[in-house]
Amino acid sequence: MAAKGIKPIAPVPTANDFLDIVLSKTQRKTPTVIHKNFKISRIRNFYMRKVKFTQDSFDEKLGAILEDFPILDNLHPFLSSLLNVLYDKNHYKLALGQLNTARHLIDQIAKDYVRLLKFGDSLYRCKQLKKAALGRMATVMKRQKDPLAYLEQVRQHISRLPTIDPNTRTLLVCGYPNVGKSSFVNKVTRADVDVQPYAFTTKSLFVGHLDYKYLRWQVIDTPGVLDHPLEEMNTIEMQSITALAHLRSAVLYFMDLSEQCGYTVEAQCKLFHSIKPLFANKPTLLVINKIDVMRLEQLPAETRTLVDQIIEGDNVKVVQASCHTDEGVMDVRNAACDALLAHRVEVKLKGNKLNQVANRIHVAMPKPRDDIKREPYIPEAVLNRRKYDPNDPERRKLEKDIEAEQGGAGVYNIDMRKHWMLADPSWKDDPIPEIMDGKNVADFIDPDIAAKLEALEREEEKLEAEGFYDSDEDITDSDDEREAEELRQAKIHKAESQQKKKMKNRPILPRTAGLTTLSEMSEKLTKAGIDPSRIVERARLLAKARGAQRKRKRDEDEEMEVDDDENEGSDTMMDVDDADSPRKRQKGINGAAQIAPHGKRVPKTDRTTIGMRDATQISKAVQLRNLGQRSRNMMAKAGESDRAIRVKMPKHLYTGKRKMGKTNRR
Repeated sequence: MAAKGIKPIAPVPTANDFLDIVLSKTQRKTPTVIHKNFKISRIRNFYMRKVKFTQDSFDEKLGAILEDFPILDNLHPFLSSLLNVLYDKNHYKLALGQLNTARHLIDQIAKDYVRLLKFGDSLYRCKQLKKAALGRMATVMKRQKDPLAYLEQVRQHISRLPTIDPNTRTLLVCGYPNVGKSSFVNKVTRADVDVQPYAFTTKSLFVGHLDYKYLRWQVIDTPGVLDHPLEEMNTIEMQSITALAHLRSAVLYFMDLSEQCGYTVEAQCKLFHSIKPLFANKPTLLVINKIDVMRLEQLPAETRTLVDQIIEGDNVKVVQASCHTDEGVMDVRNAACDALLAHRVEVKLKGNKLNQVANRIHVAMPKPRDDIKREPYIPEAVLNRRKYDPNDPERRKLEKDIEAEQGGAGVYNIDMRKHWMLADPSWKDDPIPEIMDGKNVADFIDPDIAAKLEALEREEEKLEAEGFYDSDEDITDSDDEREAEELRQAKIHKAESQQKKKMKNRPILPRTAGLTTLSEMSEKLTKAGIDPSRIVERARLLAKARGAQRKRKRDEDEEMEVDDDENEGSDTMMDVDDADSPRKRQKGINGAAQIAPHGKRVPKTDRTTIGMRDATQISKAVQLRNLGQRSRNMMAKAGESDRAIRVKMPKHLYTGKRKMGKTNRR
């Protein structure tokens, strides 16, 4: 069963099985009959469908694999760290990334070859393009042999991981190897953890469940941890460290005072102090195990001092038990569960914001630079300041008091200018703002503006008295007229451009709409005072000549049809170089006469028969040509190449009832 938060993952096939599945599905799900006599568009669509279906199958299978495997960054920190410890996050992401890249490559290959297939000019060419496309896709998938094998191993291991809920009530058992952790888990839960008299029997996390106060609890048995730096810990020990770091639980640290585990009490105490930072904000129990051999009271004074240092620490309770005689085992369970319940209630009452903020706060203590003692200094004005009393009539008025006096909220409008620091306090109520549109108003005020305006008016009066502005009216009139003319021209230009646009999009009349008869034209010319008799006479002569020519052509065509009937079945070549004939006849390789349409130029010779002596030589050349093309035609007629099953016996095509015989192929 996979860990909680990780959904079940479907098996990952090997590269060869992957190809068998996809290509067999393509063979089964798409048509397989094609013929060279089909329209070329049908042949192209047949092979394009093959390529697209294969690409869709690859995309579907690879997409399912990528979706099944969990994204480490989206998991709970405990599960993410555990998977990193077990499988190496970089290798895991690299394998999934390679499959994703393979999917994109296959999509691109399919897109390229479908584009080429659109221009395939024969069944053979289309078949070869399809074969190349599927071959390149297969090559890309064969290169994914290692990532697929790695992901299948990861999937099998994930399926064997215990179901650990990171958010439920948890008892976490830790300590040195062989101190009795697994024995305790077997006693309080129905878990069946292997217990042996040697170190590192437990190599992974084991989970058991128990009921206490009508609540469900999970107990996690962690592998033993040795006292050395984090960088030197192996995968087995890192699982314990991960659980301690990320799970909100009650920690049960087991100690063996009898030293039968192979480690001294001093070493066990050192390990507690080294991993103590992982116990922060978690209720911690020090479990003295194997009291049937050695109790805490029986320890020597020196060793007892080391244990007392742990007991005197914050939030550490001591419970003694013996898994061999079952003495105190239930007491350990009850004490741990009660401590965790009390801690969870306390955390809920406090809220979790305090811990989040506390983790980001760093208290810096100044270091003395000399031996002078500097006491904290508080100004006298602060010490002598009278404490605010709302019932004191002489108290300092607050903004809240002013608001209450002037009508309360919604009526009172706070004066934002009263705290401005200006050179003259009376400027606070000045109606002209000091700053407007982000600029200083004073920069745009001229103090001599009145004197300058008066001087300008005197100058204007003097110029007017001297007659300086007498001709201004004419100038103004001429300017106005020029502006009016420009405006009129602009309007005319605009109207013309609009008319042009309309003419551009107008419907074009057919040629027959403007045709007139000869009588209509003669009437119009007579009305205009022009004599149309010569034009009418010339038109009549032309019409008579054209009619005679048509009659002669009709007679010649009838003669040709009679000749064709007489010569039907003969193999003799007809003369095609008759320059006097108005319509030329041409005979092709197959002996059929071809008549060129009227007015079209037909070449005197047929390129396919250049250099041929007679019809016998032409038919011989045709036979030789067909003989040379026979091999290619046979390849095209051979049918769809997918019919050949390259795998000897793929199991998905040969499942079901079997007769007597060997079955080792499975």
